[in-house]
Amino acid sequence: SNLNDKISKDLLRRELYVLCSQFGAVLDVVALKTTKMRGQAFVVFQQLTSASVALQKLQGFEFYGKQLKTAYCKSKSDAVAKEEGTFVPKHKRKAPGDLPAHKQPQPKKPSGPEKPSKMQVEEKEEKEDAEEQPPNAILFIEKLPEEVTAPMLETLFKQFPGFNEVRMVPGKTGIGFVEFESEAKSAVAKDTLQGFKLTPTNAMKISFAKKD
Repeated sequence: SNLNDKISKDLLRRELYVLCSQFGAVLDVVALKTTKMRGQAFVVFQQLTSASVALQKLQGFEFYGKQLKTAYCKSKSDAVAKEEGTFVPKHKRKAPGDLPAHKQPQPKKPSGPEKPSKMQVEEKEEKEDAEEQPPNAILFIEKLPEEVTAPMLETLFKQFPGFNEVRMVPGKTGIGFVEFESEAKSAVAKDTLQGFKLTPTNAMKISFAKKD
């Protein structure tokens, strides 16, 4: 809560997705502009451990000029219920006591070790095969979705010590530069955010910028 209510709903959802995905898989971001929900949003993580880390790390984090206030939601989201196989549409929901035990929704049973998806395999291979430049305080960012802006990248990178600025390339989409105080500090951000997904389908590629 304590979000800047001057931000558009779509921009707020994208920014929160980018900010929170660094802590784990995000299933959904709910941001409404109703009077009751003003200044609030719900971020649904796939794992409770991810939500716990995000709650601690983002408590008081400055986001668009205001300090975030984080807390656990009191009820389970529809996105989580769908993941567990316990989702019931609102018009069919009854109080738990109204259903016999054998009709109570049961969570899905794991069917064995989860195999990496084709996209995950390709991302891993691409990351390993990436051409490496000599260390540089400036990072070159590729494969950015069109909707990503400099403030969005700044929100992501400014949590790392030594961050200086983000520079987008005028007239070109999908690329940008992030500058740090030193090569050592840029390397930490590079290793941590390599392959980070700015959207569910866009994993960014980070390399050291070429030196002149």
